[in-house]
Amino acid sequence: MTDTVVKEIDQYTEINYLTSDNAEFERTAGGFLSLYTKDGAKYPRVDFYRAFPFTKPREYISVREPDSREIGVKAKEIGVIRNLDDFPEDIVKLIEEQLDRRYFSPVITRINSIKEEFGYYYWDVLTDVGICRFTVRGGHNIVPIGEDSGRVLIIDVDGNRFEIKDYASLDKKSVKKLESVI
Repeated sequence: MTDTVVKEIDQYTEINYLTSDNAEFERTAGGFLSLYTKDGAKYPRVDFYRAFPFTKPREYISVREPDSREIGVKAKEIGVIRNLDDFPEDIVKLIEEQLDRRYFSPVITRINSIKEEFGYYYWDVLTDVGICRFTVRGGHNIVPIGEDSGRVLIIDVDGNRFEIKDYASLDKKSVKKLESVI
């Protein structure tokens, strides 16, 4: 995102940017992160969301209170981290750990089979964490990421995400199976 676009967004919104000057994160006993702001606010637990998860994974990280258990009550955004590099490396590692948990995406290294039936695709794949079988509804949940990058995101019916880093690097049989559903 260019500085011009950021300035335009800032004209229409009030974004509380969190920096190492106004926010302190620390690990809780439960393995999550808490937040203390310079204005005295304390948040015993915070959640992290990528505003631009594919193209800028280290920028524009939304920091929110955890979702409420009440129906219809959404998590309140506390602020946005414009760039993780604005924080010390030890804090960056803690935040990245939380983001990795939220955005866990096994990387597909081989496609054993893809079978289509009634608009659903049944995948049998090998990933960096082992064999996975999952179901994808329609082809719109198979999304190329970026122009000419070869990256593909696949979202199954349960909302789980799988990634192919560069589909051209897959074996020829896997590429042929993938191209039949893209």
